Amino acid sequence: MKIAKIIKVVLVVLMAQQAAMSQESKKEEKSTDKKFTIENCVNHFELDKSVKTKVGYQYWFIDQNFIDGNTLKMSVVGPHLSTHPPHRHIEEEFFFILEGTATFYLEGKTVTAEAYTSFYCHSNMEHGISNAGDTELKYLVMKKYDKK
Repeated sequence: MKIAKIIKVVLVVLMAQQAAMSQESKKEEKSTDKKFTIENCVNHFELDKSVKTKVGYQYWFIDQNFIDGNTLKMSVVGPHLSTHPPHRHIEEEFFFILEGTATFYLEGKTVTAEAYTSFYCHSNMEHGISNAGDTELKYLVMKKYDKK
């Protein structure tokens, strides 16, 4: 009799574990429902899909809804302008200059740099970037937003 009860308990536990694993598997399937294809993984720049700003424009190659909050955008800033004053936010940012001359600001200090220069800003550090040149400044910004 005791063996029969033990077997029943073991079976109930195994069935509960199986149900829990099945639900976890369904959650994983939902989180990976997005299909990554050549069509949605290659993004060609299109000026008409860019977003105008007060100082130029920006184009999102990857927005925060595509892959886990990771983003990649190109910002274009007119001569001697900045997108906004130095600021802080929780997200880390990585900048990469494509064309032009930028002044990077980090915690009260500045550095002026040309194309093919990167700038990393850690979380909650006051930072900024501005166009120090007489031509457009084009740079990439990589950032990861918290999942919503």
